[in-house]
Amino acid sequence: MMRLASLIMLWVFLSVAAMAGEADIVDVRVVRQEGNSYRFDVTLRHADAGWKHYADGWEVLGPDGKRLAKRTLFHPHVHEQPFTRSLSGVKIPPQIKEVIIRAHDSVHGFGGRVMRVTIPR
Repeated sequence: MMRLASLIMLWVFLSVAAMAGEADIVDVRVVRQEGNSYRFDVTLRHADAGWKHYADGWEVLGPDGKRLAKRTLFHPHVHEQPFTRSLSGVKIPPQIKEVIIRAHDSVHGFGGRVMRVTIPR
């Protein structure tokens, strides 16, 4: 009986972790630093469920899908939603007028809402 209860609890835990869904980008602020260097302040939302399922990063993509920068998130933000993290010193070539920001989570990978933002020149 105890083994059955343990299996049921494990199934419930895994089901809840999977229901956290994908990470969504909800806001992006781009600040020009110097030359072609920018700071990205990215706000994302994800129903972090602890270490087994959490938003673990976001990235800046060029219009061709090439990654220009990546911000790794090293821990869950269960009680801080949505949350904002920044990345400075991102080099954006002058010919790129717009970038795409997308989030990653530890279960689903990339997915959820992305945002396209214009680079201030």
